[in-house]
Amino acid sequence: MGAQIRLQHVFADDRSDPLFTTHLTMSQLKILLLLARHGTVSGGELARMLGVGAAALSGMIDRLVVQDLVTRTEDLHDRRVRRIGLTKAGTEVIEDIITAGVSRQRDLLSRLTAEELSVVAQAMDLLLREAVADITTAPEEDLTS
Repeated sequence: MGAQIRLQHVFADDRSDPLFTTHLTMSQLKILLLLARHGTVSGGELARMLGVGAAALSGMIDRLVVQDLVTRTEDLHDRRVRRIGLTKAGTEVIEDIITAGVSRQRDLLSRLTAEELSVVAQAMDLLLREAVADITTAPEEDLTS
């Protein structure tokens, strides 16, 4: 764990990370991340996810619409409901943040021997297996609690 934490600190020092260049507020970033995870949702659903009221959410969404990061459209089944979704630009902002550091990691990996890369690949496979297992068992654990 110590090595992993040190590696995270090394990557965090990279000021080219798009998180450092974005001008989004924390609330706006949360909205984009939730939309990236859940897709297009109603304004009410999004307000509940954020724990804010509809009026507060409306102002945040207005600012994101002006920046062309989200869309606000009428629900096909209920004209009273507004659905909020990411635009292409909003999706790109989130993808850039999520994949930040990939080129640096690729550069680091390119310096390893084939044998070392095999060890890293095996370790990543093990970590991924356990991470996926956690995701798939989480709902069951919630039901038994």
